[in-house]
Order: sequence, then structure tokens, then C-alpha cells
Amino acid sequence: MVDVGDKAVSRRRARAGGRIAMQPATLALIRGGNSKKGDVLGVARIAAIQAAKRASELIPLCHPLPLTRVSVEFIIDAHASAVEIEVTAETHDRTGVEMEAMTAAVVGLLTIYDMCKAADRAMRIEHVRLLEKSGGKSGHFIAD
Repeated sequence: MVDVGDKAVSRRRARAGGRIAMQPATLALIRGGNSKKGDVLGVARIAAIQAAKRASELIPLCHPLPLTRVSVEFIIDAHASAVEIEVTAETHDRTGVEMEAMTAAVVGLLTIYDMCKAADRAMRIEHVRLLEKSGGKSGHFIAD
């Protein structure tokens, strides 16, 4: 792991997002709450939060961080037949929370896939990326 012991503690924040595209009928199942496995977006939200908290267990050399906040928002894009996720992770520490936010976004999308795969195995997880980060020596970053 990189030595961050000499870095100053500061407020760190990262936003990550992505989307899962699917058949319109699958999106209708999610929107209507008719999935056989239950509340798809509710379960995906909890999965994303859990994933953020466990990022350091999944990614080698990733520092474990005490998260002060993780928020997960879903946007239904009916026109594209997709669900978008946006995760914000925050901490007060010596290193950033980008990996926690991106891990959370991926696991949230994978949970949607898992809960709906019986209806649609052709779903596609797309465009997972860091949207914004702030705090620390490298400053503020906003994706194009």
C-alpha cells in the first residue's frame, strides 16, 4: 500500500456513476415493483452501500476508510430503457474515496442484473466512471 501517513487529514468526497440498459419489459418490472426477487432498487441501494464499506476487502492495496456518508440515487431513463446509478462517498481521512464510490456503483448495478436476470439476460452494464472528486492534494476533478 502507498504510505499516506504524512498526508493531512481532509474532507474527501467522490461521486461515481454508471447505468444498466435492458429491455423495456424488464424496466417495467423494476418500476412496477413486480420482480420475483422483490424491491430491485431498494436491494441494490443496500448492496451499493455495503460495497462501499467493503472496497478495501475487494481491491488489493486499497486503504480501509471510515466512511462518513454514502448516498445512492437511481434515475430511470425510460427513453433508453435503462437505470442509472449515482453514488456519493465521503470521509475525513488521508486518502480519497474514489474506489469506494466506484465499487458501490458497480455492485449496485450488478445487483440489479442479478435480481432481473431471469427476465433479461441481455442487460448491459455501461459507462461506470468517476464523475467527481474533491479534497486532498490533487484538488477537484469533474469528468467531462
